[in-house]
Amino acid sequence: MPTISGKRTLRSHAPPPSSPNRKSPRRSTAATPNSAPADNDLKVPKPKWNPADGEQLKMVKLALHLSTAPSTVVCREEEQNVVLEFCKGCVEHQKAGSLYICGCPGTGKSLSMEKVKNNLLNWATEAGCPLPDVLSVNCTSLVNTSDIFTKILGLNGTKGKKVSATPLQQLQNMYSQKSSTKNMTLIIADELDYLITKDRAVLHDLFMLTTFPFSRCILLGVANAIDLADRFLPRLTSLNCKPTVVNFRAYSKDQILKILQERLNELPYTVFQHQALELCARKVAAASGDMRNALCICRSAIEVLEVEIRESAGNLNISLGGKSSSDQNLATAPDFMTKQEFDVVRIDHMALALSKTYRSPVVDTIQSLPHHQQIILCSSMKHFRGAKKDTILGELYKSYAEICKSSLIPPAGILEFSNMCRVLNDQGLIKLGQAREDKLKRVMPKVDDGDITFALQGIRFFRSCLQ
Repeated sequence: MPTISGKRTLRSHAPPPSSPNRKSPRRSTAATPNSAPADNDLKVPKPKWNPADGEQLKMVKLALHLSTAPSTVVCREEEQNVVLEFCKGCVEHQKAGSLYICGCPGTGKSLSMEKVKNNLLNWATEAGCPLPDVLSVNCTSLVNTSDIFTKILGLNGTKGKKVSATPLQQLQNMYSQKSSTKNMTLIIADELDYLITKDRAVLHDLFMLTTFPFSRCILLGVANAIDLADRFLPRLTSLNCKPTVVNFRAYSKDQILKILQERLNELPYTVFQHQALELCARKVAAASGDMRNALCICRSAIEVLEVEIRESAGNLNISLGGKSSSDQNLATAPDFMTKQEFDVVRIDHMALALSKTYRSPVVDTIQSLPHHQQIILCSSMKHFRGAKKDTILGELYKSYAEICKSSLIPPAGILEFSNMCRVLNDQGLIKLGQAREDKLKRVMPKVDDGDITFALQGIRFFRSCLQ
């Protein structure tokens, strides 16, 4: 597989083990640069990266860049298969047709269409079918919306004497008559909603090309609006040629996490704390499901780490500047960076990156709370992990007191604790029930764990509490 070979190439730069260490012929064979044993690759974790290494930093940012196409398009296999089978049927039976690919921004529509195009060409080659001519066009690049017909006409190779008919009319005439050409034409029109004009004529005429008796067009229109065909192409419905709709739903948390891991797996080292990627996936899925946002936020988290390294190194240089030369041997920048664990993007880096993109009233409220009320929320989050949906105030107080004692902070008394819980209840952060005794009141969470983590992770005190 390409991913595995890429990793081995990078590892091959390391010096091979010396001959005295070889204990058997099998080990000697496995130790060669290009034949690392698969079992060891599975068992041995990747080394952590060095963010101070400019080359490594460049590789990581490139892997997470929007313009970098991943080697595999995961989590869209079902949608890709639907479109591919449709195109196969059109090519095999020499029959025109149209699909409308819709979904929210950043849901893998364009990447999937590129994958479908390549798979279709491979299938046609293997099946011995005539290869379809392919036109991939981003409609926003057209100077005039009608230029799309000129591009289709050029793909069909109609050159020669000048004619007075427009490109659209020439295509309509061509598809109205039987032709000896058996090649189908696959048109992938991305950002299709750009073609919508006041009279909607271009968009309508484009889809109508697939309805002519000898048409060879397979049209895949891609846009964000789910109801574009219903709103702007009502005449197609009345003519019984409305395009079939394939809907790309917003990515879920698990899908975003899987896509991020697929991209990062191609690197030979570990860059992110797993919890940091989970936090990013959870927040992006809850907000929009836009994979592009997830990639941008991960790059931003790396930049947060870069700033932290620069600031820490600067502070170290200032502190060393006031010491004698003999004292300076006690601490060096590399030692300091090792102690501070600047080797992965942590969850607090991700929280800061997310705060630049998303802000919510709940997060603002949590961040403005007094310290002890924040500890109560943190303890409630830990207490309710798993299947627990509620507890009594006395049990929550024990969790709160444990966090305080482990941090050498004097806990508030049960009465003051009850009053603070009442304040949190009034702010809609927890739900407090009724009971004769305060410690027997039922307590239920009212905010998502992700909001609490997001709000408090940037505070050093809460980092270990939130793990």
